[in-house]
Amino acid sequence: MTGIILAIFIILHGLVHFLYFGQSLRLFILQPGMVWPEGSWVLAHLVGSETIRVLASIFLAIAGLSFIIGGIGLFLKQTWFHPVVIGTAAFSILIFFLFWNGKIQNLDSQGVFAILINLAIIAFLLFLEKTFIKL
Repeated sequence: MTGIILAIFIILHGLVHFLYFGQSLRLFILQPGMVWPEGSWVLAHLVGSETIRVLASIFLAIAGLSFIIGGIGLFLKQTWFHPVVIGTAAFSILIFFLFWNGKIQNLDSQGVFAILINLAIIAFLLFLEKTFIKL
């Protein structure tokens, strides 16, 4: 039962990445005044806003699809789900870190909850691996 719940959670987490995908392409605005991913503390001095938005959307689509695939793999009890989900969670953390604006204000609109969820997923899966608990 835990495996099914975790699989659903991972798939839903992947779908949330597509909300940020839509935000990054300006298909819609997740909240008023939200300009994420523009102003990336890493990329803003190197490339323009359009390039930042396109890069973010590509990376988010990859992460979203990978989470969905990993969740389906878990649901189907495939052994390969584990590295897929852990790798995707690490990749997602990197995405939100790279496209963060470098400011402490409004962290909720900068993906801080995605980072915390990704860290929890990684910790939980590594804990299960160390304790040899099978999902």
